[in-house]
Amino acid sequence: MRNHIAKPSAFENGVCVRLALLLVMVLLMLAAVVAQAYSLHAAPSGQTKPIALDPENPHYFLFRGRPTVLITSTEHYGAVMNMDFYYPLYLNELQSRGFNLTRLFSGVYVEDFAAFNIARNTLAPAPLRFICPWARSAQPGYTGGGNKFDLHTWDPAYFHRLKDFVAQAGKRGIVVEMVLFCPYYGDSQWDISPVKASNNVQGIGDLPRTKALTLENGPLLAIQDDMVRKIVAELRNFDNVYYEICNEPYFGGVTMAWQDHIAETIKNTEATFTAQHLIAQNISNGSRKIERPNPSVSIFNFHYSRPPESVRQNFGLNRVISDDETGFRGTSDSPYRREGWDFILAGGAVYDNLDYSFTVGHEDGTFEFPPAQPGGGGHALQIQLSALKKFIEGFDFVHMHPDNRDFKAVGNTAKIYVLAQPGKAYAVYVDGGNPGTTLLCNIPAGRYHAEWINTLTGTVDMLQDVSHAGGVLTLASPPYAEDVALKLVRQAE
Repeated sequence: MRNHIAKPSAFENGVCVRLALLLVMVLLMLAAVVAQAYSLHAAPSGQTKPIALDPENPHYFLFRGRPTVLITSTEHYGAVMNMDFYYPLYLNELQSRGFNLTRLFSGVYVEDFAAFNIARNTLAPAPLRFICPWARSAQPGYTGGGNKFDLHTWDPAYFHRLKDFVAQAGKRGIVVEMVLFCPYYGDSQWDISPVKASNNVQGIGDLPRTKALTLENGPLLAIQDDMVRKIVAELRNFDNVYYEICNEPYFGGVTMAWQDHIAETIKNTEATFTAQHLIAQNISNGSRKIERPNPSVSIFNFHYSRPPESVRQNFGLNRVISDDETGFRGTSDSPYRREGWDFILAGGAVYDNLDYSFTVGHEDGTFEFPPAQPGGGGHALQIQLSALKKFIEGFDFVHMHPDNRDFKAVGNTAKIYVLAQPGKAYAVYVDGGNPGTTLLCNIPAGRYHAEWINTLTGTVDMLQDVSHAGGVLTLASPPYAEDVALKLVRQAE
């Protein structure tokens, strides 16, 4: 018997067609959303341009098509060399705060457990949990535990971990500052360095620690050059990397000629690559005017730069000024929050707080460090620095410049930092002056919208809409404990 199946009606056909079209539209919309998210956070390909100086304003970055400032609160640089550190959890925490930078040491420098009185130091891996660019040999005798290193053999596990870390960071929109070298502050660091003669089977590095980062270091220089070339080659296709020549080269006998040589090695290695990465140089603790800037260097790093004189002194170089390490001001949040706001509102483009709450077993930033720790960190400070990042990203900062002349505090000693887009927008930070500050603002006539921002929470504490006839505008802040920020924007007529 034939089965009789009723034909669908014209109405039913029309409904099916409309449902199919609707489904296609939904799928296309989802695809567009996924593509946009991928463009912002996906791991880069060889065709992606690395983070660069913004061509409109080289005091800032251009990253994945957007003007960028780098603000973060990061672990003590051992995320790759310390095999016990579970970095996906750490990177997730940075991403959740909106942070977009992490600082990473290569492994040529490692610390012992007692270094700088740091509890649970990520730069001090447990015995046999330290990994670096060079493979272990079959010969026992490494001072830090386990076999010596073979400086003529790369460790594939290290480079796999390094590239995975950078890729995982890239997926989260996080830039990696790859720090190639660090001075040996004392014999305790030199004694466990893989490139000290007693720790490698070649016997290379038979010299005082103060000669290790100079051009008079014998066969060690070739080992250093090879390491630089290897790391730069391995990371060539990542868009979320820049290289720092050496952390704090003003200690341990590091010479300028050697730094210039390493910068040239990076540059020469990348000369035939499709894209080149930025090079950073650490200038000093605090502030110092740069007299002879290396033309290969695009980022000038300072540590503990409060007050932010380093920005004012070097702004005319038209390159990025960075404060990429904090510490030694106790463990409370206040000094590190205020250092960040000072620096960014003075015209800096990088602020990296060294955060001791990130440790092995506490990669989510929950370690409660002791009072003797040489710095701060933790969730409360991370919220405060996240507020700073959200604040500055609320402006067209690439078209702004530091200019404090037209804003004065009345009746107190508050320090005022201003980024101005004259006649359009003003980002103002008031450091000190509690319980409140009255500002005298010499700005053009117009209608202005003012938002007073709580620097502890990022919330708006007070809104003001004012019509200004020109001359000096008086604005009174809400009450605050230590500092407050102001977003002042001229409204369209």
